[in-house]
Amino acid sequence: MKIVIAGAGSIGCYCGALLADAGHDVTLLGRARVLDPVRAQGLTATDFSGLHRHVSADALTLAEDPACLSQAELVIVTVKSGATRDMADAIAQFAPSSVPVLSWQNGMENARILRAALSDHDVRAGMVPFNVVPSEPAAFHRATSGEVVIQGGPGALGQRLSSSDLPVVESDDMDAVQWGKLVINLNNALNALSGLTLKDQLLNRDWRHLMADQMDEALTVLKAAGHSAASTTPLPAWMTPHILRLPTPLFTRIAARMLTIDPSARTSMAYDLMAGRPTEIDSLQGEIIRLGAQAGVPTPICARVLALVDKAPKTALSPAKIRLRRPTEKPSKSRKSPLT
Repeated sequence: MKIVIAGAGSIGCYCGALLADAGHDVTLLGRARVLDPVRAQGLTATDFSGLHRHVSADALTLAEDPACLSQAELVIVTVKSGATRDMADAIAQFAPSSVPVLSWQNGMENARILRAALSDHDVRAGMVPFNVVPSEPAAFHRATSGEVVIQGGPGALGQRLSSSDLPVVESDDMDAVQWGKLVINLNNALNALSGLTLKDQLLNRDWRHLMADQMDEALTVLKAAGHSAASTTPLPAWMTPHILRLPTPLFTRIAARMLTIDPSARTSMAYDLMAGRPTEIDSLQGEIIRLGAQAGVPTPICARVLALVDKAPKTALSPAKIRLRRPTEKPSKSRKSPLT
């Protein structure tokens, strides 16, 4: 297929490289700062298990002009949430209405935005479970595992996109899959605030307790709002907080697959925070806070985490500092918070 990756960032470049390596005609639509190194040396995709694929620049189309969307047979949107509306407008302007559009983005709002702007298109939500980071210019490294899930529909898109290096499956309950991924992705912000690698964070019981409490808060909100959450890990969603709270030796035995990650891996939000870039916190914790307000369920942990990420602290925080108080509370000079 002629595929346009609409947003050549880490996820877009990694998936684009593997789709091109599998024989698709791939166009990367992005900014010059990302595309220029690819023009000079090609595109490399690696992962924690030893995968190494290199695609020459001649095997890709590299575009900074959204007019390239007019040649697409499939558009895969991989921009950050803040750029979704602009990309939707570009797709509406240039892409034929017969072209399916897949959202391979975090959060629940992106597919809604695309559907609202592209009512003539077959717009489907998708879920990318793994973490990708740039290892050097024009090289992108997948640090965690999992297979891409897309909403079921005509055209056998999952089967046509899937390869041994990039498995893609279809689901008839994409809302549950997305909610499940969002609950897991709430840790993106905690990891960013911790200053730790994902593996070190998971091996720290205090951090796991905070992760578990935040997940419980989100799952309570989803239940009250009538939403189900499909697990994106081998464990059922409701069980994951209980596993996280186990003593570390027991946790490492039971949750070995959760620890099958690159030792240096951090979440994309951690890199965004370090670089002073806008984060996707509003599409993650913000989504739970808004849904909690509608359902009448308090969300103090998500609110506290969102407020801290918005402040962009320059130093790493501990779980105790994050639990200090709700953003709406004023510090008391006469006593310490019972949560510290």
